[in-house]
Amino acid sequence: MSARDDILARIASALRDAPVAPAIPRDYRRATALTGEQRLAQLVDRLEDYKANVAVVPAAAAAVTVAQLLAGASSIVVPEGLPSSYLSALADLTDDGGAPAVLVDSPARRLTVAQLDAVDAVVTAAAVAVSETGTIILDGSPDQGRRIISLVPDRHVCLLTMDQVVEVLPEAIALLDPTRPQTWISGPSATSDIELERVEGVHGPRTLDVIVLS
Repeated sequence: MSARDDILARIASALRDAPVAPAIPRDYRRATALTGEQRLAQLVDRLEDYKANVAVVPAAAAAVTVAQLLAGASSIVVPEGLPSSYLSALADLTDDGGAPAVLVDSPARRLTVAQLDAVDAVVTAAAVAVSETGTIILDGSPDQGRRIISLVPDRHVCLLTMDQVVEVLPEAIALLDPTRPQTWISGPSATSDIELERVEGVHGPRTLDVIVLS
């Protein structure tokens, strides 16, 4: 008997008296009942309750909004696939000491943890957002990059479009590829584990800016 067969036999023996698992109920909501405007209002309400900064702007104003949020930053990191149009207004930040240096993280040139820790902010897109829970999900696509780039910098500027906002979690799950690495974000990183005092920036960015392109 091989080691594999031995392990499987032991598992089968340990489970021989296990009760039959009941059927899992599937009568929960799987689709939205809200309009696009209602989903957006719900998402903004949840994100602001989580202490995230939210801006709803026309797609044409994306670059200006990003530049305004990053005024004063000396350096930022972006994934290789982020549309360059989102960063086109950074060159206009002359009144705040000049445009920040833009570091691009790519499969061919992966930034180190030390490099990421030294930048002021990260700018990414998103895969989907769930309005009911105020959750934004990144899936490692080229415009979102590796998980580490959205977790190490102290500030995260995240852009998403109206058609990426769904109401309930099953809708989001149906849109995601389970084989891709995912990062689920519900507001800035925070914990109240120690003496019930809220501490931000423990497990990820201290500041979360969400730009919804209408």
